[in-house]
Amino acid sequence: MMMCECICNDKRKIPKDFWYPKKRTSIILLFSLREKMDNPNPNLGLWRTKSDQLAETLTATMKAGEASSGGDSGGGGSGGTLSRKSSRQTVLASPGRGGKNTHIRKTRSAQMKFELDEVGSGAALSRASSASLGFSFSFTGFTMPPDETTDSRPFSDDDIPEDIEAGTRKKFQTEPTLPIFLKFTEVTYKVVIKGLTSTVEKDILNGISGAVNPGEVLALMGPSGSGKTTLLSLLGGRLPDPVPGGSITYNDQPYSKLLKSKIGFVTQDDVLFPHLTVKETLTYAALLRLPKRLTKQEKEKRAQDVIRELGLERCQDTMIGGSFVRGVSGGERKRVCIGNEIIINPSLLFLDEPTSGLDSTTALRIIELLQDIAETEKTVVTTIHQPSSRLFHKFDKLILLGKGSLLYFGKASEALVYFSSIGCSPLIAMNPAEFLLDLANGNMNEVSVPSELEDRVQLGNSERETKSGKHTPAVVHDYLVEAYETRVAEETKKQLMIRASLDEDMKSGVGSMKREWGASWREQYSILFWRGLKERQHDYFSWLRITQVLVTAVILGLLWWQSAVHSPKELDNQAGLLFFIAVFWAFFPVFTAIFTFPQERAMLNKERAADMYRLSAYFMARTTSDLPLDLFLPMLFLLVVYFMAGLRQTAESFFLTMVIVFLCIVAAQGLGLAIGATLTDLKRATTLASVTVMAFMLAGGYFVKNVPIFISWLRYLSFNYHTYRLLLKVQYETISPVIDGIKLDSGMKEATALATMVFGYRLLAYISLRRMKIH
Repeated sequence: MMMCECICNDKRKIPKDFWYPKKRTSIILLFSLREKMDNPNPNLGLWRTKSDQLAETLTATMKAGEASSGGDSGGGGSGGTLSRKSSRQTVLASPGRGGKNTHIRKTRSAQMKFELDEVGSGAALSRASSASLGFSFSFTGFTMPPDETTDSRPFSDDDIPEDIEAGTRKKFQTEPTLPIFLKFTEVTYKVVIKGLTSTVEKDILNGISGAVNPGEVLALMGPSGSGKTTLLSLLGGRLPDPVPGGSITYNDQPYSKLLKSKIGFVTQDDVLFPHLTVKETLTYAALLRLPKRLTKQEKEKRAQDVIRELGLERCQDTMIGGSFVRGVSGGERKRVCIGNEIIINPSLLFLDEPTSGLDSTTALRIIELLQDIAETEKTVVTTIHQPSSRLFHKFDKLILLGKGSLLYFGKASEALVYFSSIGCSPLIAMNPAEFLLDLANGNMNEVSVPSELEDRVQLGNSERETKSGKHTPAVVHDYLVEAYETRVAEETKKQLMIRASLDEDMKSGVGSMKREWGASWREQYSILFWRGLKERQHDYFSWLRITQVLVTAVILGLLWWQSAVHSPKELDNQAGLLFFIAVFWAFFPVFTAIFTFPQERAMLNKERAADMYRLSAYFMARTTSDLPLDLFLPMLFLLVVYFMAGLRQTAESFFLTMVIVFLCIVAAQGLGLAIGATLTDLKRATTLASVTVMAFMLAGGYFVKNVPIFISWLRYLSFNYHTYRLLLKVQYETISPVIDGIKLDSGMKEATALATMVFGYRLLAYISLRRMKIH
């Protein structure tokens, strides 16, 4: 009663979830009752008494209704289970799923019909108290005047902000696309493990068969190491080498790289740029992946539509975030990954453990989103590790794997029925997914043991029994595999061999696809350039890096404070400063550039596998987008050091010094890119870079003047050597033609050598990237 009074007194305090269809009419009733209360009525004294009786009666009948509905639902169906479509019709009145409350019996709803004029006399309340109906259901047959209805509905469905995690989710809408029927028969996969003395082949998958049609969600379940991700990658065309055994067809056609434009693949790890916002991430994906025929404005609108469909509007201007950057939540980050793939409206969507690391409610919203996508004639395949019972019942089909073997394939709603038929039933009430995973792991605790399995032990397999008398996982695994092969496998294979009645258009739609880039080379370069600039500006302009450069510059300026040179005898002191500048701006960029490709390898693999852009466009954009950022810190450094140390005070000398340092930085950066692209292992890359930079520094011409002839070639490969000679020429060419035994010439050879290194090292890095295996 307190709740009714609170709601009637102030409509603004009503929670948003009260405005779902199943509650809206109940609230309208309360408002109308309140209006009747406000009018003078001789029977007003009966109001609270009858209202209290109504509240008590409704509470009691709600419990009775739940008990009766539970009994009704358990009476029908095969094995007490329902398919996804039939179960949805039962829960249309649940929050977030609009529709008519068809499950309410008309006989009961008829009992609730009464006129508002009878409310004051208490007659309607007495009839309502006898109705066996839960208070949260809609009152069918109840009518109100139009003006009162308008006043009592301050919010509409469109006014409610869309938030998937909070439960106010709309149905996902997308455009129709080519339906793809996925079949796979006797799929096997092996990997070769190379040892010191021998190589061993290890079986990952052993004869997996199954099928999934448009409009269905197939779940791949199994314990860790059972081959779920391998099977998903094979079906998605992400593991071409070595060639798997068996058959995988798409509308009865084999896999082709041209199918990439019709396949979306969401990896287990959220591979995203941490410093880009949600809107920027999806907009760049739309600009790169959507067809050329769409304009830039249409692509951006498509990205905004996906943000709205996924319920990401409230965080669209928030950074994605990462290990060291705060950003969106885990569920929002996962939805961004899904949005990156569904933005191209794929026919096939593969997801690798999309619910890992999420709470049960957020995981449920993700699976409901996949259901909505599947209902638009999309084929959805996902791996799932340990779903809750609510998640499990939302899958259409299920594949249960154990040690790479198939333990079950069929409808998810019939999985428990099948295992009961082979003698494996849970002895206690438990989550179906937990029960299936226990069986896949060979754990028979709290599970009935089949008599056939008991007979095997009694016939002489006791050596495979554990000391505690329980069956070993190997025995259970062998029994489950054999049971499936003898009872179900042959019939499943026969069904898979039957060709579906596909239209020729559907078959030709897969075979006649052409590889089309979403943007021209120039557009790809421009998009990737600005994306790289936005992503890395946070690292380059971080206070830590700026402080490092400024402190170093100030220390150098203080040590060489106003060390003006007026004669050759004063050169030795200041030459050390010039050599340090050459070494510092060679060492610094090398170790920054080394991490470029190893850190972005996962992103590069993901985007190249989806044919988002050409490798040449990415490489050029990646290397050139660093140039403006690389120029800022050296300029800041030289502005401090140059004037504090009292170097040659002419504008020409200052700008030439800056150009030489910048040329050295670009050459050193090219070396770092080449090492990082060749050796993607960071430990080996940093070790090689340390040795190389130290050798170049020693051969730079400052520490050793007379280098032996058999090693003198090393100095010509050292950018320190060429940078140091150019700096000496710019500063001291008017003082002496020979500085510390180094003859100063025109400087063209040194400038040419640095320019050659700039392009040569980058060419080596590009060739190394080309050799990288990208699927």
